[in-house]
Amino acid sequence: MKPLILTCALSIILLSLKAQTNNSVVIGAIDSIHSKLLNEQRKIWVHVPASASWDKKKKYPVVYVLDAERCFTAVVGMVDYLSSVNGNDICPEMIVVGIPNTNRTRDLTPTRVSSGLWITDNIAKNSGGGEIFTAFIEHEVVPHIDSIYPTLSYRVLLGHSYGGIMVINALVHHKTLFRGYIAIDPSMWWDSQKLLQETEQTLPSNTYPGVSLFLGMANTLPPGMDTTTIKIDTTSGTIHSRSILRLRDYIMGNKGGLKANFKYYNEDSHGSVSLLATYDALRFIFKDYALKTQDSYFTDPTFPLAAYLKDHFENLTSKYGITAEDGSIMLPPEDLVNNLGFFVLSKNEFDKAEAMFKMNIINYPKGPVAYTYLGDLYATKGDKKNAIANYQKALSLKESPETRKKLSGLKQ
Repeated sequence: MKPLILTCALSIILLSLKAQTNNSVVIGAIDSIHSKLLNEQRKIWVHVPASASWDKKKKYPVVYVLDAERCFTAVVGMVDYLSSVNGNDICPEMIVVGIPNTNRTRDLTPTRVSSGLWITDNIAKNSGGGEIFTAFIEHEVVPHIDSIYPTLSYRVLLGHSYGGIMVINALVHHKTLFRGYIAIDPSMWWDSQKLLQETEQTLPSNTYPGVSLFLGMANTLPPGMDTTTIKIDTTSGTIHSRSILRLRDYIMGNKGGLKANFKYYNEDSHGSVSLLATYDALRFIFKDYALKTQDSYFTDPTFPLAAYLKDHFENLTSKYGITAEDGSIMLPPEDLVNNLGFFVLSKNEFDKAEAMFKMNIINYPKGPVAYTYLGDLYATKGDKKNAIANYQKALSLKESPETRKKLSGLKQ
């Protein structure tokens, strides 16, 4: 299964690329801010969902990605595919913010070290700027993104390796900054496991209502060892894996309301684990996002399908801690509602279909598809006047030969 999954994952990344009029393909824009905290100009890579171009009122959760030059493309592709391609609604559409490195060791290590396992003189000299870097994210990057882009207050932090330990550092010491945390093969061995010890000391006094953590671990075990036998090993070469397993055992047993999940990737190395772990993490963090349906929802004429969708996404708004200050709620995806409405229309469930299309018109007034489908509904019912009006409205938003043909047919 692994080769197939990886092949699909690469296709995901390619499918996420957006064609541009200048014959180039891009997946985001390069923004830039001057950091007073870091005393340097920092680039920020930003991907905004395509739907933002025609829906100026829609807002999105945000995924912040450390090591952007390594991880940004894959995360954008994964989010885009799971939220919009082929009608998927595994997770919401999201803005992805990547922070590329200027001094990776400085920014992605929480404490300064002078020596130790895997610590060169250069690493020691540059280490320990993680707290300042976290302050940079909290006080400079997040406000900048929120001031310019259509963001909701739900934020996720994703990091791998050094980035992973910074995710855990944020969870333990900056618990209100994010609502979702994705730590992939984190370097919990750093500084003689100091952050690991702080986690064990601090976590019991913290509560994490509505907060999710996904912890992924690669296979860096020596030959002949597994995740059980390695825990009693004492050699220095296994401290990376042992530290992650110790973190897993502690977090899974002392959650404090934290929704936590762990997965071990037996067939993936430290370098390759990020791709599949990101996929699994998004599915875990947003496991309640996808709409659950039954056949009766479509066949029972008394079931209020549109109201069910509306209630589901209003409940998600509350579950994800999106506040009234956001000025928005998580709306049912436009394509999902149109597709479900078209399906019940094909079953001659006219009232259900009409309610669905009208809900999309309210939520996405610049979207032509709902008007076209509403025109189809009225045409099927023999309501020529309303069919013409909706086809004309759809065409005023976007020209379509198919819709134009339907309109011409009614005017004959």
